[in-house]
Amino acid sequence: MIVFVPAGLCFLALVISMLRDRRRLRNGVFLVLALFFTVLGLLVTAARLTATANQTGRTLVGGLAVAVFVAAALAPFTLAFFLIRNGLQMVRKEGRSPANLLSLLAGLGIVGLAVMVATTLQTGSRALGTVTVVAVLVVGYVSFLFTCFLLYAALYGRFRPRGGLDFVVVLGAGLIRNQVPPLLAGRLHKGRELYEAQIAAGGNPMMVTSGGQGPDEDRPEAVAMAEYLIGTGVPADRILTENASRTTEENLTFSGTLMSEHMPGYRCAIVTNNYHAFRAALMARKTGVNGQVIGSPTARYFWPSAVIREFAAIFMEHKAVNFSVCALLVLLGSLSGLA
Repeated sequence: MIVFVPAGLCFLALVISMLRDRRRLRNGVFLVLALFFTVLGLLVTAARLTATANQTGRTLVGGLAVAVFVAAALAPFTLAFFLIRNGLQMVRKEGRSPANLLSLLAGLGIVGLAVMVATTLQTGSRALGTVTVVAVLVVGYVSFLFTCFLLYAALYGRFRPRGGLDFVVVLGAGLIRNQVPPLLAGRLHKGRELYEAQIAAGGNPMMVTSGGQGPDEDRPEAVAMAEYLIGTGVPADRILTENASRTTEENLTFSGTLMSEHMPGYRCAIVTNNYHAFRAALMARKTGVNGQVIGSPTARYFWPSAVIREFAAIFMEHKAVNFSVCALLVLLGSLSGLA
């Protein structure tokens, strides 16, 4: 049916873009647009069927429509409740650092926006209405980008690297009292699993531990990570250490150089935590590293704030475009108050 043509075109664009490179932000936009036009096509089809259906059919379709409407109306409040509860849990377990407050602030922001809309409708204030329109437009744009990031990151995480890897790179995550903490240990176990799977399939990969020495550390992360892997049975001569990096981008840049020196034309897999995987994949593409990223599990309570932090970092990496769009939306919203 013609109503599904836009969805089909978006899905086709998604497939083509992913075949070229799965590590692209645009893939998330194609995915969300494809899903949106699919839902829109289903609603149009349901409306057409309702017009020609008997009373029972109309009642069924009408009930489904009401259920969808109620679910959509309750979704923001459900999300706000979840984020606020998670934020309070983060504060209890991890402390009150700005990063740990992200999910709490996001939940309170949703509640605040709902209050603004309700107050505007009740009072009819033109000034408040203008501010509300501006807020809805900007939040809508950011929410669209976040949805693209979240859904595509979930899809990206479902893929696994093909065989024939030359290296398995594990990104550092900081030491605690100069020892490998649980979060970093999870990455190392995931990397070792992938390394052993390649060995079992007849490969002969090497592992690369990547991480420099922080100001509160007595040794580089890469060295502690290598010792940890050796303690789990990985041969010392199959581990390379990259101990100069301080950021994820440097992790990938310096590790890429190290791998190229040992084996030009290499293929690798990069291991980090699941919340960080897609952003690391974007950086791998940016730095020219020939590899996809695999995520290791993260504690559930830690995941929401971590994902919001990752999205904020990506948003700021493209701040020129994003702030320009937000400024345009503020202008359009302001003009609506003058109409």
